[in-house]
Amino acid sequence: MIQSMTGFGKSITQLPSKKVTVEIKSLNSKNLDVNARIPSQYREKELQLRNTISKSLTRGKVDFSLYVEVTGEETTASVNRGVVKNYMQQLKSIVDGDEIELLKMAVRMPDAVTTEREEIDESEFKAIEDAVIEALEEINQFRKDEGEALEKDLKLRVNNIEALLQEVLRIDPERVDAVKERLRKGIADLKENVDENRFEQELVYYIEKFDITEEKVRLENHLAYFNESINSPDSNGRKLGFISQEMGREINTIGSKSNYAPMQQLVVQMKDELEKIKEQLLNVL
Repeated sequence: MIQSMTGFGKSITQLPSKKVTVEIKSLNSKNLDVNARIPSQYREKELQLRNTISKSLTRGKVDFSLYVEVTGEETTASVNRGVVKNYMQQLKSIVDGDEIELLKMAVRMPDAVTTEREEIDESEFKAIEDAVIEALEEINQFRKDEGEALEKDLKLRVNNIEALLQEVLRIDPERVDAVKERLRKGIADLKENVDENRFEQELVYYIEKFDITEEKVRLENHLAYFNESINSPDSNGRKLGFISQEMGREINTIGSKSNYAPMQQLVVQMKDELEKIKEQLLNVL
């Protein structure tokens, strides 16, 4: 089953004095590209969190956000009393104002509030890791659900190409007859007598030159291989992309050989379906 590279996962965990929110969003990308937004006190654990993400998400542009909101009475910030008093005294020497107003000004000055670096509690970080894993499970389920929709559309497009190919083969005899008629008319316009045997030899050569049997067989094989690969247990967007390129080569060759307007119209429709397949494959994991 194929999976989409687009997804979103979110997990909220309530700790005794903190609320932890984890959000993971992914878009399509050739490789895994993780952009992490983590509070400064957890930076030392960033590599560990990145490894957890990379084990679960193999490709995609991933935005990982960790938000920690203090909900209890704990705080790592404290007022630096000595610094604040010193600021107030300096302000008083400049202007004789109300002490409340001077205090408001002083606490906005540099170093008025200090923040102590809080050591990471292992049980707290374990809860954060569990939240990340939960968000990863959610985004992977999102990717699978999106993959099911992609799979249905891709199979529809492949079936459409197969149907158009069968229509090409159905009108191929008409094309051969049209070529014969066109050659005969060209000779008649020249008012030249030609040797019928020689004419038939040239006609056979001309028709063989524009024969599409080999392209038809290869394209049918590519279509079958595409369906086989899309039904495999692993999602492999790159592999499907390579197969679609081979499909395109055969469709282009059929178009260059067709030399018949009704067949060329069918080839244009096949190319349109293939372009839609390629667009969808950009988002397949």
